[in-house]
Amino acid sequence: MHLNRAGYLTRLIVRQRRWSLIFRVNQTDQKTTETAIMADKTELDSSLLDLPLPQLTKTTIASECWASRYQDPRLNSVDFDLQSFWTYYNKECARALHNGGRYVALRSHRDVVDCIRKLKSGMLRHDIKEELREKLTALHDNEDEMLDNSIDLAASLLLMISFCSFAYGFSGRSHLRWSHGSLESFVSAYFDPGAAQLAKDNVKMEKIFTARNLCRIAGLDIVWTDNLVDHLRLTDDDRRVHVFHHASFLYVQQQSADSLLPKGLAEETLQTLALLLPSSDVETRKWFSKLSDAGLDKRAIQCGQLKTDHRQTERFRFWNDRLVVLKQVFDEAQPKSLSQWWHDRRNGVQWYRSSIANLPNAHCHPLIPVSSTGTHSG
Repeated sequence: MHLNRAGYLTRLIVRQRRWSLIFRVNQTDQKTTETAIMADKTELDSSLLDLPLPQLTKTTIASECWASRYQDPRLNSVDFDLQSFWTYYNKECARALHNGGRYVALRSHRDVVDCIRKLKSGMLRHDIKEELREKLTALHDNEDEMLDNSIDLAASLLLMISFCSFAYGFSGRSHLRWSHGSLESFVSAYFDPGAAQLAKDNVKMEKIFTARNLCRIAGLDIVWTDNLVDHLRLTDDDRRVHVFHHASFLYVQQQSADSLLPKGLAEETLQTLALLLPSSDVETRKWFSKLSDAGLDKRAIQCGQLKTDHRQTERFRFWNDRLVVLKQVFDEAQPKSLSQWWHDRRNGVQWYRSSIANLPNAHCHPLIPVSSTGTHSG
């Protein structure tokens, strides 16, 4: 009897300990879940104006923007430094919330993420607008404007394409007017290579055709842009060329399983960076390193270089026309200073007679050889 009672007590104690352990484990799991929920709420529900942006918030937003994205650990490493993108993200949010945010309905990162989800799901713009309207908690005189700007802001942050032109300020960027249909179909139609083909013939782009030489030989000013649709666009009477420098963003878009950019666009844009910023060119690398104050994506100078057979305009579908025009401007630009003349190696000595005459005091400069127009007699 005593043995049975002792055995019973032993089994009872073991059972109690087992249930106590299970209870503690369940409590731990519950706390972990609650912590995860609270963390998710904290990282996304903060204001769009709260800076600096925590790394956890960046990772969560990025995981919503790019599907295959942060499953690859390299995307969190220096190989994919998205710092320039987050600078753009913060700047666009601050611009949108100007004047107390009376022009947009979005207030938190969760608002942005929710709208991005709708964009990526293929919803029509009108349907997204009506769903956002249902979430408004107060009446606004400019309700339609707020909703349209909210959709445009989310689309701009997702694709680094400017869709919104607010009534205030001047950004100097071109803007796409998306008014109906899905975002993906609109962007696809805009970048459709068949929409306009300026060049019929293939144009070769020599090694000298680089961003550095566009400046020092052709005298162009480079405008580093955050707007993909402005890439390679010439402005100011062909004296300025815009270059989209966000290579890290393009790499992430390239690897994304559900990017809304047309297939091949990100890769081709990276090839244009390899063309203009060849990583094998020492002088170009030195020149680019001096632009560190411009907040450029360092990955832009790490896109490699193009082989000779790839430096042909026929190899480019999306940027063909702009490359042809830019190459034409480069070829036709005549040196306007001694420095530009000295570095010009495009056409050799044939530039001599056409260029030297336009240089001040060229006839007496010791570095410029004097040519005789008469015949030489022995």
